[in-house]
Amino acid sequence: MDTNKHLQTIDNRVISRIYGTGRGSAFTPNAFLDLGSRDAVDQALSRLAAKGTIRRLARGLYDYPREHPELGLLSPDIQKVAKALAGKDRIRLQPAGAYAANLLGLSEQVPAKVVFLTDGPSRTVKIGRQEIQLRRTTPRNMAMAGRLSGLLTQALRHLGKEHITPTRVAHLKRTLPARERQRLLKDLPLAPAWMHPLLRELAGVDL
Repeated sequence: MDTNKHLQTIDNRVISRIYGTGRGSAFTPNAFLDLGSRDAVDQALSRLAAKGTIRRLARGLYDYPREHPELGLLSPDIQKVAKALAGKDRIRLQPAGAYAANLLGLSEQVPAKVVFLTDGPSRTVKIGRQEIQLRRTTPRNMAMAGRLSGLLTQALRHLGKEHITPTRVAHLKRTLPARERQRLLKDLPLAPAWMHPLLRELAGVDL
């Protein structure tokens, strides 16, 4: 086999898959191992990064960056980077800490350290000034992963009971979708007891 043609074939297969995921997608070499050997995939990604087609975020981590007409390349999508780090779709992720509070608009602080709880392996990656941590945790902490109740519980836990102000409660009532709020009652047994009155209030149930 002609070496140049083989390299072109690997590159074309990899970039075709990347284009299919769209701008903003993040990935590791593991996402392409069905297209060639690990070494071939690594080299293909390195060549595409050298051309500027994709962006190398950290060792073994890339994205197909979003572009703004005036600002140029935008920062990587944290949620997609975390999913790429998790590796397999069956691994669940749950935003936690200051990041969870920020996602809900309960804090304007964009944390330098973004934490996701996971039922997969722990891993930490630094991208520029930002650090993304995947922290393996208990099944109980992951029981609400992917649902509003999980995000809300982690945000409230980070803030602490004494910082759940009327202003923040009013913000949640104003911004959380009514349908999603009604589902909070189903996960009430999984949340800490001190959160129950607030979750019931958000769900529209009399205390």
